[in-house]
Amino acid sequence: MRYLLGQFGDDRVTEGVDAYRQDYGSRGLLLSEVYDGIPEALSRMKKEARLFLATSKRETFARRILEDKGLDALFTGIYGSTPAGDIDHKPELIAHIIQQHELDADRCVMIGDRKYDVTGAHANGMRAAGVLWGYGEQAELESAGADRLVVQTAELADVALGMVSSAER
Repeated sequence: MRYLLGQFGDDRVTEGVDAYRQDYGSRGLLLSEVYDGIPEALSRMKKEARLFLATSKRETFARRILEDKGLDALFTGIYGSTPAGDIDHKPELIAHIIQQHELDADRCVMIGDRKYDVTGAHANGMRAAGVLWGYGEQAELESAGADRLVVQTAELADVALGMVSSAER
């Protein structure tokens, strides 16, 4: 927000963030669309692993989006940033989930579309698969050190479950 407003000489960052969150919380989050093949991939992964959402979005927004799309029941836990700001960065968020659920990071895979997902996973000793749909670019994910890249949503479950299985060998 600072970058966007700064271009116009406007320093009302806090007010801008508040206005954005108010609009997003009332209508914007319900405009989220689920990529084709994702419900099926999540359902398949859920049969063999526990799924946790680790998002930079506010946790309350993430819950509402997943509930609205009928995907919330596929996740063991839904985690995101908090209004208090105590968990605002991906490394902290992933560490929190690992601790809360006593997970072995070596047996986990972070799936994400941005460099923050990859670096957050690696900061916690976890492997990361970068997906080529969403907001990130292939170069960004490669530069961040993604352990695998997933091109099609139809490949997601096989790649993720394969990464977990290879860690168990």
